[in-house]
Amino acid sequence: MSDVEQVVDDLGQVATDVISRFGPLTPEQLNWKPSDTSWSVAQCLDHLIRSNIEFDHEWPRLMSNTRENSVWENWSPLTSFWGWFLISSMKKDSRKIKAPSPAIVPPSEIEPGIIDRFVANIDDTNKKIVACDGVDMHKTVLTSPFLRLITYRLDDACSMLVEHTKRHIRQAKRVTEAAGFPK
Repeated sequence: MSDVEQVVDDLGQVATDVISRFGPLTPEQLNWKPSDTSWSVAQCLDHLIRSNIEFDHEWPRLMSNTRENSVWENWSPLTSFWGWFLISSMKKDSRKIKAPSPAIVPPSEIEPGIIDRFVANIDDTNKKIVACDGVDMHKTVLTSPFLRLITYRLDDACSMLVEHTKRHIRQAKRVTEAAGFPK
């Protein structure tokens, strides 16, 4: 299985899991938070949609295979480090990480239909990733939309996408297992 196929498969499995695990929940359950400083299931899903949208500006050039690395992306000495660091930090649930941009922080109350919007976003993201199948995933370097100093390879960006998604789905599952979750 190619790297692209693996990413698409992983994200597809997450979407299937979200449908089965959270699809039956009521709007009240989806918006319930264990505390004022915690996110609800719906907020976790909304955050993932918002995060994925932050990369929308890159997809057209990647899909057309006309994108070239900037001077900074070619020169940045920490590209491999940032990829490794961000992927490994997303695999660890013990450390809470603050969202790097207000644009990806979800509102307190999420409208009904969040499950369908999340699944549609994953489907759309997967189509964009598949359309990039001819791009050299290792040589293409992206600049973080959140902190312009950070660069990472496209293959690491795809791995981050998967790990970030899995991290917040695990967080959402913990919400449904928390004491006081409405039954």
